[in-house]
Amino acid sequence: MDVEKITILYIDDEMNNLIAFKAVFRIKYNILTAISADDALKVLKDNTVQIIITDQRMPKMTGVEFLESILIDYPDPIRILLTGYADMNAVIDAVNKGKIFHYLSKPWNEEELDMTIAKAYEVYRKKMDLVEEKDQLSVTAEQLEFLLRQKLLS
Repeated sequence: MDVEKITILYIDDEMNNLIAFKAVFRIKYNILTAISADDALKVLKDNTVQIIITDQRMPKMTGVEFLESILIDYPDPIRILLTGYADMNAVIDAVNKGKIFHYLSKPWNEEELDMTIAKAYEVYRKKMDLVEEKDQLSVTAEQLEFLLRQKLLS
C-alpha cells in the first residue's frame, strides 16, 4: 500500500533557504515552497497542506502575521515558526495570534526539524480523526432522530 506523503508548505524570503529545505526533505515529504506571504496564499488555494513552516522575518508581512491572516480560511494545517532572531515577543505573538505548534530557531537543525514535523503531523492526524468522528456522530444522530420520528408517527 502506497502511503501518501505529508505535504509541507515552507515560506521564506531567502531563496537559498527554500532550496536547502527542499533538498533535505523532498524525498521524505511533498514540499511546496513560497518566497512571500502572497505566494504562500496562492499555494494554499491550490493544494491541501498538512504543515506550514514559515520564517518570522520577511518583508511586507511577518510569519506570525501570515499565520494569523490564514486562520479562518485554513485552520487545519499545523504551524511551525522559524526565526534567526531571539525575539521573545515574536514567539509570544506566534503562540497567541498565529496558533503555532512549535517554534524553532534558524539555522534549523535537520534532525530537530524532522522530529518536529513528525510530531506536528501526529497532531494534525488526531485533529482530522476528531473531525471525522464528529461528522460520523452527527450523521448517526440524524439517523436516530429520523427513526424516532418514524416510530412516533406509526
